[in-house]
Amino acid sequence: MVEVDEIIDAPVYSGTVPPIPGPDYTESGVPTFDRVREKIEGRVGTSIGSAELAHESPAGKSVDEQWDERQKAAKVKLEEIRRSMGK
Repeated sequence: MVEVDEIIDAPVYSGTVPPIPGPDYTESGVPTFDRVREKIEGRVGTSIGSAELAHESPAGKSVDEQWDERQKAAKVKLEEIRRSMGK
């Protein structure tokens, strides 16, 4: 530990200096409508793109194939039930 005998007289600032807002923000730091719209459009685009990629992947195709098989099995079972009920 270092001991200091000398007192330094310097101004003390409390708080922080507010950041300068970017071009897509108002003076009070609120995002503009254009900024919000761009952010939403970006998120929607990312969501759609990731969904498309997921369906094109081998795992996504496997899930789709399983879904199709279940749908076919459900139709067969429904027809079997209808036949057993005499309809």
